[in-house]
Amino acid sequence: MRKRAKVKSLYYILAMNISVDKNITSGKEAFSTIGTVDVVDGRSLTNRQSKYSDALVVRSVTNVNEELLKNTPVKFVATATIGTDHLDKEYLDSAGIKYFSAPGCNSTAVTEYILSALSQLLPHNNKKFGESSIGIIGVGNIGSKLARAAELLGMQVVLNDPPREKMEKSDKFSSLEAALRCDIVSFHTPLTREGEYKTYHLLNEQNINLIKPGAIILNASRGAVTKNSVLLNRISQKNDITLALDVWENEPNISTELLKLVNIATPHIAGYSLEGKVNGTYACYKNLCDFTGVSQLWQPDLPEIEEYQINVTELSTEEALSEIFNKIYNISSDDKSLRNYSGDIAVYFDNLRKTYPVRRESKGYDVKSDDEVIIKLMNYLAGI
Repeated sequence: MRKRAKVKSLYYILAMNISVDKNITSGKEAFSTIGTVDVVDGRSLTNRQSKYSDALVVRSVTNVNEELLKNTPVKFVATATIGTDHLDKEYLDSAGIKYFSAPGCNSTAVTEYILSALSQLLPHNNKKFGESSIGIIGVGNIGSKLARAAELLGMQVVLNDPPREKMEKSDKFSSLEAALRCDIVSFHTPLTREGEYKTYHLLNEQNINLIKPGAIILNASRGAVTKNSVLLNRISQKNDITLALDVWENEPNISTELLKLVNIATPHIAGYSLEGKVNGTYACYKNLCDFTGVSQLWQPDLPEIEEYQINVTELSTEEALSEIFNKIYNISSDDKSLRNYSGDIAVYFDNLRKTYPVRRESKGYDVKSDDEVIIKLMNYLAGI
């Protein structure tokens, strides 16, 4: 039995061809322990290129469907993302192609993105965390983590997740309408275009008026979950809500008109921490190792943060969070970069994602505070 396993592993290492998106962190390093790696541009990957691949490792910019994979040897697809709306699951199932995603890989990064945005937006709206309600729409890995962080900050949390509500038969969930009436509304659903739990244009012409004046809306899920033309109409006509968008309809060719009017605008990078990226790579790597029967030879190795201490003693909760996220992740820099676009917005948007600087999560920092709320929150984010 040992001899057979060794021969199988050796066969895959020598024979397997793996196409890996060039923007997947440590992709070549990891997957070359399994087979021969072809580094590709995920946005422009073609069927012709796929004819030389046994496996694909992609991101959300690659539409994996029959057009891409018909008459190719591909038998395995992994996406280093939590979302799977770019995968044609029906076709993959019919073609006998195994597919995997990386659920939860960037849940801390996205939670910290939301907290960073709120640490800037709430003071401008003369609000405090502990005095605000937050409607979290979509309570998966990210929504659940954000909910716990919000609870630690003393917020009133309203959860909306119809699939989970039906499955768990729990009264902890509320209606979409109740979530939309909160002071803060944050979207964290997958994008589904049909079925009982369709999330395409979940926020639309019919319910936008449930958003009260002064509310803060954040979307770090998928752009089409909120109908962008409806958001544009609301802020251009009434200018009575605050918007933070990381995701947009028609990416990368986003609406520059909407871009100019939102309060925080970023290029789909909420989950782009180094830890989140590496977690995504490792999840894909582990799944391919399991699929092929090859031993896992690669392990992530993150560098230490040089200036890792943050002292926020004698500051209020709001002041402390602002100081912490100015050091850990200052969302303003990403906002400024996107607004300073020139030339073709689609090319510019994609380039910001491709050249995104290293960003670390709070678990790599030592935060000093005399505020019990801050201590509990940072320990939670660090997994302590």
